[in-house]
Amino acid sequence: MSRQIFYMPFSLKFLFLLILIMIFGLGSLFLGIIVSAFMKIGFSAEDALLILFLSLLGSGINIPLTTLKSDTPVVRENYVKVFGISYRIPIREMVRNETILAVNVGGAVIPVLISAYLLTQFPSAIYLAGAGIAVVAVVTYSVAKPIRGIGIATPALVPPLTAALTAILFTSLVQISGCPAEPCRVIIAYTGGVLGTLIGADLLNLGKIKNLGAPIASIGGAGTFDGIFLSGFIALLLI
Repeated sequence: MSRQIFYMPFSLKFLFLLILIMIFGLGSLFLGIIVSAFMKIGFSAEDALLILFLSLLGSGINIPLTTLKSDTPVVRENYVKVFGISYRIPIREMVRNETILAVNVGGAVIPVLISAYLLTQFPSAIYLAGAGIAVVAVVTYSVAKPIRGIGIATPALVPPLTAALTAILFTSLVQISGCPAEPCRVIIAYTGGVLGTLIGADLLNLGKIKNLGAPIASIGGAGTFDGIFLSGFIALLLI
């Protein structure tokens, strides 16, 4: 009698089909979540798909802005032999590091343009949105960490959580004429998540980037779903 414990209740072809269904199902669900998030800020489903497509396309485009240069002191060891005995002589050298600073189209430019568009559509929300951006920038800057060879890293959920909570708090305490609570909350959350992250994580840390030894530092350039893109997107989902 067979004592086999682990066995497949269906064929490998059927298992492969289930995996494909799961992949496409999860992809469709994620796509639907993104579309619904952008529809919250007044875009149609077609516009949301276009934004996502352009973001995916733009994720591979980095626009160089400038080259950051820094001189880093490095201690190297040199050995000199005298009468068969080796003596260690430390030598201090200056090594020139160059980092190309760039901005990513999909991860930074497009979210910033969307933020600017929203603020022009609801100019009465600019002051609250500016306050929200400042709060997110301060919090993001306080948790951002420079990592040598990579760039500036921030905890993924801190900026969007801060943006969403700030938007809810501000719209609960302050009523703006010409800007209903729901649209204002959405605008404050999105612009805070995008511009606050951009300022707090990247712009306020530009002075540190040149000393990290990274060959290129691209703002919003760690793929499409970089911190700036994700912060605005997740902030929309949280409100």
